[in-house]
Amino acid sequence: MTSIPEWIIEYPETTRVFNELGLDTSCAGKSLQYVCHHQGLSPPMVLARLRQLITSEDNDV
Repeated sequence: MTSIPEWIIEYPETTRVFNELGLDTSCAGKSLQYVCHHQGLSPPMVLARLRQLITSEDNDV
């Protein structure tokens, strides 16, 4: 699983989701899964939100 900074580099719009969930966007390069677990969030739920955002952004273009 990729890190939060990698998501933001590839899809800058995902910053919004990370901020809403209170996830540290620098996270020292730790994986998204690691950061989610330490925040008490479900990695599959976070991934679903990210994918939904990316898909909806692609459809808006």
